[in-house]
Amino acid sequence: MEHVRGLEIYGIIIASFLTLLLAFLFFRNDPERPVPYHVPPPEQCSEEWKGEVLESPSLKVPGSSAIQGYCPATGASLGLINPSTPDGIDRVIAKAKEAQVEWAKTTFAQRRKVLKTMLKCVAQGFFHIPSQGLKKREFVLENQETIARVACLDSGKTRIDASFGEILVTAEKLKWTIEHGEEALKPEPRPTNFLMMYKVNEVRWEPLGIVAACVSWNYPFHNLLGPIISSIFAGNGIIVKGSEATAWSSAYFTRIATSALTACGHSPNLVQSIICWPSVAPYLTSHPSIAHLTFIGSRPVAHAVCVSAAKTLTPVCVELGGKDAAIILDDVPDSDFQRIASILMRGVFQSAGQNCIGIERVIALPRVYAKLITHLKPLIRALRPGSALDADSAYPIDVGASISDVNFSNLEQLIEEAVAQGATLLAGGKRYTHPMFPKGHYFSPTLLVDVTPNMRIARTELFAPIFVLMRASTVSDAISMANSTEYGLGASVFGTSTADLERVVSEVQAGMVSVNDFAVYYAVQLPFGGVKGSGYGRFAGREGLRAICNTKAVCRDRWPRLVKTSIPKPLDLPFSGKEGAEERAWRMASGVVKLGYGDLRGKIAGLRGILGV
Repeated sequence: MEHVRGLEIYGIIIASFLTLLLAFLFFRNDPERPVPYHVPPPEQCSEEWKGEVLESPSLKVPGSSAIQGYCPATGASLGLINPSTPDGIDRVIAKAKEAQVEWAKTTFAQRRKVLKTMLKCVAQGFFHIPSQGLKKREFVLENQETIARVACLDSGKTRIDASFGEILVTAEKLKWTIEHGEEALKPEPRPTNFLMMYKVNEVRWEPLGIVAACVSWNYPFHNLLGPIISSIFAGNGIIVKGSEATAWSSAYFTRIATSALTACGHSPNLVQSIICWPSVAPYLTSHPSIAHLTFIGSRPVAHAVCVSAAKTLTPVCVELGGKDAAIILDDVPDSDFQRIASILMRGVFQSAGQNCIGIERVIALPRVYAKLITHLKPLIRALRPGSALDADSAYPIDVGASISDVNFSNLEQLIEEAVAQGATLLAGGKRYTHPMFPKGHYFSPTLLVDVTPNMRIARTELFAPIFVLMRASTVSDAISMANSTEYGLGASVFGTSTADLERVVSEVQAGMVSVNDFAVYYAVQLPFGGVKGSGYGRFAGREGLRAICNTKAVCRDRWPRLVKTSIPKPLDLPFSGKEGAEERAWRMASGVVKLGYGDLRGKIAGLRGILGV
């Protein structure tokens, strides 16, 4: 018996070895196998680097057109960036157009190879160090750490926020596009009808040429890489205009994509990133060579962008943020309360509240309302703001910096106004001066309860670490509150009643809804976008890929040697000069309609009309 068991164990070992060997051989011969490459990290990523702390941190440099990059968590200078000019925009578009001609001829397999190379680099640390620098295992760098550090330096967020909001979602977009992109873009057969049964129909999605994306600062890595991934897989070249607020990191993040193209044997000119001041941006958004534009930002800027794009009839996908509500139903079980409260904390305070799909309003029914206040008050008061890159910190950092302090006075005013109207401030409510980083931009983590829909703070997008709690009397009241703003991006609902949950899903005016969770639609590449004042169009998912393609309808003969369209003599132009020719043509034309779309009696009548009997 022991002998038999020993043979079984040996068999399992041999089978496992053969499986691994086959997998290894397949990987070695896989034409889509990722290619190792190296992108040197910025010198500012060194733990020894100490930037000059600016006296008055600002993007503008007196007497210069340069952009001052700086870390909003500390006020330390990251260096000067030269903005693009109209001539510069013309040059990068010309480079991308030339590269796109050849790129449009590539196969999906070739495009996947580039994305797999990027994914290996981003998610697993596959940058290749030249051989002279090799020492044991030093050929693998921890690229997640580097990417997170660059994002933290330029945006002020924490490393955990960078991991979830920058790296994880970018890795997911790469993985989804690798696995499902071809299926989304390959020609799709479409049905025919009785009259056209001799035709075969399909829809194709073909490259548009050069597309552009104007992206926001709150996720400098993901917002920049996201449109690049979709655009190049669709066969396009792309110009990405990053925000001047995160101008410093754009060059490094763009090199992750261009270096992958180079490593796989393609032109890096396919992907171009620019930074420019707002006065120059209309030159890009109205450029005749741009075939599609994605805009992520604020409503006032979106109006200007859409007016500019209209000059060349450039289609635009617009994402303008939101005032997302999380509805907490009364039937939330006690056993699930802690989990939900933790999700709410993450949804409100991730990236210091600077999240377009962050939770801006928590709408709770009566049974859970007071319980939430009791539970959340000490947690929010205990949150610690600071710099994620502070090696001398004696405690972990919970909430990062804001990108700027420009909106702080407005936030304080909104809170004071709400309190005057009956809201209760239980934590924070004002800007915070960090003892270690007095030049950093921090707003105190805030808890404001008893907020009502008529208050401005309940209708204004805050983009700040402010937990707004509202009481609803019924499910209908909660839905009404959720729909009471001009926005409609995302929403969440928590509870157990299937009927109530589905009612909220159906009646809340939003482009995306998570049930018993927060923003998970983004982590699985569902189409991203909103309704009402949150914009229009979608990116992500198959809808996002197809949106940056030319949707081409194609009709072919099913049996080209046997059946083809021909014009019957009575319908042939010019009509015969014989008396009654037009009437004969009418009977035939109306007969065709009856034959194609009438009931049995109609079809018989239609056939008689066609035959003239």
